[in-house]
Amino acid sequence: MTDKKAFKPCDLVLFGALGDLSRRKLLISLYRLENANLIEPDTRIIGVDRHEHDNAQFVAIAYKSLQEFLTDELDDAIWQRFSARLAYLQIDLTQAEQYKKLKTVTDSKTRVLVNYFAVSPFLFKSICQGLHQSGILTPESRMVMEKPIGHNLKSSKDINDEVAKVFNEDQVFRIDHYLGKETVLNLLALRFANSIFTTNWNHNTIDHIQITVAEEVGIEGRWEYFDKTGQLRDMVQNHLLQILTFIAMEPPVNLEAESIHNEKIKVLKALRPITVNNVEEKTVRGQYTSGYLKGNAVPGYLEEEGANTESTTESFVALRVDIDNWRWAGVPFYLRTGKRMFGKRTEIVVYFKQLPHNIFKDSFRDLPPNKLIIHLQPNEGVEIEMLNKIPGIDEHIKLKKTKLDLSFSEAFKQSRIFGGYEKLVLEAMRGNPTLFLSRAEIEQAWAWIDSIQDAWRHSNSAPKSYPAGSWGPVASVALVARDGRAWEE
Repeated sequence: MTDKKAFKPCDLVLFGALGDLSRRKLLISLYRLENANLIEPDTRIIGVDRHEHDNAQFVAIAYKSLQEFLTDELDDAIWQRFSARLAYLQIDLTQAEQYKKLKTVTDSKTRVLVNYFAVSPFLFKSICQGLHQSGILTPESRMVMEKPIGHNLKSSKDINDEVAKVFNEDQVFRIDHYLGKETVLNLLALRFANSIFTTNWNHNTIDHIQITVAEEVGIEGRWEYFDKTGQLRDMVQNHLLQILTFIAMEPPVNLEAESIHNEKIKVLKALRPITVNNVEEKTVRGQYTSGYLKGNAVPGYLEEEGANTESTTESFVALRVDIDNWRWAGVPFYLRTGKRMFGKRTEIVVYFKQLPHNIFKDSFRDLPPNKLIIHLQPNEGVEIEMLNKIPGIDEHIKLKKTKLDLSFSEAFKQSRIFGGYEKLVLEAMRGNPTLFLSRAEIEQAWAWIDSIQDAWRHSNSAPKSYPAGSWGPVASVALVARDGRAWEE
């Protein structure tokens, strides 16, 4: 891990500083890091965008963003300290000569240049070329990339090739904000610091694993982007596969980035391909129709503003995933994610195998399996579902399902629980690549996803409809039911 003593102040350049991502996430996260005294005193934050503003106007925009999107109370003293770091430059990102303006506000001798690309991927090439020609880059300089890094394997390689012309791989930080969530990071501790799980984390004791990422929101004005992308590319290729690799990987040699990346890549390479031969049995894709969410009527996907009424883009995906290695032989992973679902929920449920013999038939004809439930959001924490005796002096021993509940907010009342972006922005400034994605990971994931996309194209089957406010198409229930299992509801 990076030595705390080696941390240097940064010139953090936010390309796309006036965009939605910057205003909703990055500026909020940076303010929270300021509030926690985690930003080096001499670090500067430089907003770059094409609009003509001066420093004072950018500071005003940042303040308005905090008022609108910050859930904590805005502290005036912290804001004064934070705003003193802010500067702004107007740069047309397609004009290479304009990047020379950065020389006036950066100092490579005393600060590390960290370039955050909070813009559309089609601008990545122009920014890399502009930075290179400006002459401000050093071997210490870094760049941070947001998804989507391409829409398939070929486009992903094209983007990575352009970036590689300017930045070495160890200078590139590819973000998946799920990897900054406390409960995702806690998977490392849960699995590799507790013998109760470390020795029972394989096909001998685990029956199957479910991963659910359910969203209440619909398209939210992102029709043009989402309809070209779909839920498989937008959520499964990155968020769900990253969660899967943390659950399924072998113990890394240490917590260094290379060790963790290597084990995650092994999992991705072991994913059994989904092709035209098995796509109907292994996948379900859906598209929401009008319905009710929390008592309010909401439109269907094809009724959203700007919709193409002929669209066959999926807003829901359910998959049965098999990992062809020793640890997970015969253990299916069921993944599902969708928009306009019954509730907002991101969780992992590990089902342990049922006991082969039951001596408590008075309570349960079949003993239910123990479950480990890991809540990623909205209420972060871990639960273990087990059986306990009901107190009493009856003739028979009666059992009841109970839960051991470790809520993060209750167990760690004195600790501040950050969101995913705070952790990742901080690690990018510190130069620690552990929680970021390697090029090999991204491309291996795309190769697997492309096979599913190709199979869907050849099958010509339309997405299954599901009413908004439900848990997805009926076919997704059948996906697990034919294996004798059911989704955790």
